[in-house]
Amino acid sequence: MEYSPVCHSLYAFWSSPVKKKLILLSIMFLIWVYMLYSCVGYCSTMPSLVVESYRGKETGSAVGKRTESGGRTDLVSRLLAKPQPWEDIESDYEEPSIRTAASRDLLNNELETDRADDWDEMRAEQQRAPDPSAMSSFSNGSGSKKLPQAIIIGVKKGGTRALLEFLRVHPDIRAVGAEPHFFDRNYDNGLEWYRELMPKTLEGQITMEKTPSYFVTREAPARISAMSRDTKLIVVVRDPVTRAISDYTQTLSKKPDIPSFESLTFKNRTTGLIDTSWSAIQIGIYAKHLDNWLQYFPMDQILFVSGERLISDPAGELGRVQDFLGLKRIITDKHFYFNQTKGFPCLKKAEGSSKPHCLGKTKGRTHPNIDPEVVQRLRDFYRPFNMKFYQMTGHNFGWD
Repeated sequence: MEYSPVCHSLYAFWSSPVKKKLILLSIMFLIWVYMLYSCVGYCSTMPSLVVESYRGKETGSAVGKRTESGGRTDLVSRLLAKPQPWEDIESDYEEPSIRTAASRDLLNNELETDRADDWDEMRAEQQRAPDPSAMSSFSNGSGSKKLPQAIIIGVKKGGTRALLEFLRVHPDIRAVGAEPHFFDRNYDNGLEWYRELMPKTLEGQITMEKTPSYFVTREAPARISAMSRDTKLIVVVRDPVTRAISDYTQTLSKKPDIPSFESLTFKNRTTGLIDTSWSAIQIGIYAKHLDNWLQYFPMDQILFVSGERLISDPAGELGRVQDFLGLKRIITDKHFYFNQTKGFPCLKKAEGSSKPHCLGKTKGRTHPNIDPEVVQRLRDFYRPFNMKFYQMTGHNFGWD
């Protein structure tokens, strides 16, 4: 049989050992490049896949219902969905069985305000550059999503956002930016839904989240205990009078037509009877809320952070938190500077950034002028509750 010149050339080329090795190496290189390209493409789509897996759910008051098209959940809508108001705590003061129209409307306004602030936090989270070291650790598939071992459970307008942002500087803490509201609003979604919201962590790192409304939610202690009895809890507390005014200021910024602080504080201005059905007042009765948590968690598993000291001595308070979490004291004075304009400390270098970072415009709002007589009446009202809280925690916060 005669061979064509082409066949002869191919046979001669393939029979050469050197050329044969070059061909095999070239094929292996192309396969390696293809696998690398596929891996990079897959990793880059992971965040969107997590969000996509929750799409398809109705928003607003229909949260929790499955859609006919497949029953997936819209992550953003679930985080910002309208919650059910928590039950009013019992008070030593007589309360009507039904809220007044003004109080009910105001509570709804406050819930809308919470959702708006959640959205602001989520947008800020999306805009922040990721931590390069963290991204390099997780891009190769290492790390896993875990349920939180520590939760900042309260209180609203106490300084929880500042504490979380400060803690995220620590390399051994990974935390969710926006508030999940799992144990109060989204509990029916299940623990796997909750776990998917968490960032990936490596061995030795702590997963955290913060939702200040947990502290005043009756069901939250039992639910968190059911998840894990070893969960460490952090409560940021602040002078309840100042906290109430700050709470009102936040709502006022979103709903400028609400009644005055003074009119909402009292059931009857003449008698001076405090309206404890108003959540801004109710949240500050710390001792009553703490009683509920102590039914499920021992006191040594709860750390109380002073909102005032978080401003005057952030490094000192962060040192206590790091000790409580069993972490090395990495966050120190060198991480902070005091911003005179905002009136509170800011980070010299935030997580994942080389630039200074202060909390957003929703923090540090100027409080309206409140009648001094009303302020004093509130101080008198809170004093016995504060004394009880000091005894329970073994710490005098100096609010009186």
